[in-house]
Amino acid sequence: MTAIGAAMGAAMGAFAGSMKQFAAAAAGGQFAVSPEGGDALLKAIRDMARWVDDNLIEGEWLAQQLPLGSSHGAEAMKPYLVQVATDDQGFIPKLREFRSTLADAEQGIMAAMENYDNTDQGARGNFSA
Repeated sequence: MTAIGAAMGAAMGAFAGSMKQFAAAAAGGQFAVSPEGGDALLKAIRDMARWVDDNLIEGEWLAQQLPLGSSHGAEAMKPYLVQVATDDQGFIPKLREFRSTLADAEQGIMAAMENYDNTDQGARGNFSA
């Protein structure tokens, strides 16, 4: 594992934990998001998820040894490039992990929008005749 891979793994782990806490806080009613704000956030999350999905499909070639030639340098690099893309700290697993955090974020926003609606309805009930 490279230092970059370790740093990327640590950052992704922290981000994933934050998204899980975010979703749990929203589910617990700790904050609310207006429909307009929530829709904008959901669009951004869904656009990013679509980008990740497209790039995971297109990036599968990274898991295969590239035809770099037959020089000693090329032969040394072929397995290393596959490892960088596919080991536990590799690009492809980290991109998949990021994709799952987007699902957590989407759940959190939807719960926060529901909290907003419930709060809004409760406030209206206080002022009805």
